[in-house]
Amino acid sequence: MKLLIVDDSLLMRKAIERSLAEKNFTVVGSAADGEAGLRIFAETLPDLVTLDISMPKMDGLTCLEKMLKINPAAKILMISSQTDNVTASEVMQKNASGILGKPFSSAQIQEKVDEILGLQAHGATLPSRA
Repeated sequence: MKLLIVDDSLLMRKAIERSLAEKNFTVVGSAADGEAGLRIFAETLPDLVTLDISMPKMDGLTCLEKMLKINPAAKILMISSQTDNVTASEVMQKNASGILGKPFSSAQIQEKVDEILGLQAHGATLPSRA
């Protein structure tokens, strides 16, 4: 499955990639801002996107809306240190697949991804695409 990681923090992008490595994702792109993330999304049409809310050039909520216009069925997990009820409500109203607060553990992001992709939360792995 194809994964796109969009976050302005290189450390966070690497942490997400490491956390999801055992899920058999192929990282098709990694972007530090919403504009670059949107461009990669349109080119690769990933199966899953992790998307930060606060980023330069284009924030995550704007990027989310634009991605969903390209592919309304896109699976997009918003990741942010802003996890108050107002932010979470806004994210879900904009049809994100889910929201995960920073900081998070590998187990937490794996569980959230399994939930979004409709897999069992314990021990499930994504099928490999050859």
